[in-house]
Amino acid sequence: MAIKSSAIGRNEVEVLGKYILKRLLIMIPTLLAVIFIVLGILELSPGTPAQAILGFDAKIEAVEALNKKLGYDKPFLERYANYVVKLFQGDMGVSYRTSRPVLDEIMARFPTSLKLAGIAILIAVLIGVPIGILSAIKQYSIWDFLSTSTAMFFASMPGFWFGLMAVIIFSLNLGWLPPNGMDSWKNYIMPCMTLALPATAALLRLTRTTMLETIRQDYIRTARAKGQSESKIVFFHALKNALLPVVTYCGVEFGLLMGGIVTVETIFSIHGLGNLILTAIRTKDVTLITGCAAFLAVAFMTVLLLVDILYAYIDPRIRMRYSKKS
Repeated sequence: MAIKSSAIGRNEVEVLGKYILKRLLIMIPTLLAVIFIVLGILELSPGTPAQAILGFDAKIEAVEALNKKLGYDKPFLERYANYVVKLFQGDMGVSYRTSRPVLDEIMARFPTSLKLAGIAILIAVLIGVPIGILSAIKQYSIWDFLSTSTAMFFASMPGFWFGLMAVIIFSLNLGWLPPNGMDSWKNYIMPCMTLALPATAALLRLTRTTMLETIRQDYIRTARAKGQSESKIVFFHALKNALLPVVTYCGVEFGLLMGGIVTVETIFSIHGLGNLILTAIRTKDVTLITGCAAFLAVAFMTVLLLVDILYAYIDPRIRMRYSKKS
């Protein structure tokens, strides 16, 4: 039996390895499409990088000379092909605005955005999932009414409004928290809560819905008929099967937050990746915009891959499905 068990374990590892390799190969055409779309949009937008650097009042000769130096005088498809070749060689180019390597610019800002997104998702999971479970167990109770009403309020509240209100109340009026910067742990409280509250509300409602669907299944009734305790039924039977949509939401939301927190970074003057992308768009820094888009695309696809791998550990049926495909 032990030998058979280890053989099954090796088979699952092999299947998982093939699946990961397949997903990594799928990333390549996806990344190429993302780069093409970003460069295409920038090509259709008015102005050139030289005009953004020198100003629209600059002489035509100076603009053309700078565009030629930057390589922007070449046809679109040629610039696209050159960028892709350099990217797969590990060269993301140089920023037009700062004359620094794009990868250095990204890595200087990305850790800040990663920490904000990670803390926000962690807060959302620690608050939203337990309250969602409790709301499902105590359906139609006062607790369920209060939690769902509060979740609807925070889900419908714009993030920029909450951020501004937090600065006015906790920084300007009460003086409890710093309004900007990332110098200490106090600086993380308001930005992380601004990001976490809408995610918490969505996660609470999603957890409640999936738990309500799960606890009405036949196997839950069978577990109750066998005399198992309610806590064991909830946490060992119902929750495990209700986690898949929750894990999906957390993965997608985390990927979006890594590069989509421009509003929060602007309100709290945080030098993160979202703020960097916004500045690059304003100055039409084509190389930096494309590099950020490619970096975030790879990061987002990696997060989704990790979510799919986590599926296999949560639900044995998914592991069996992969094994049958192999």
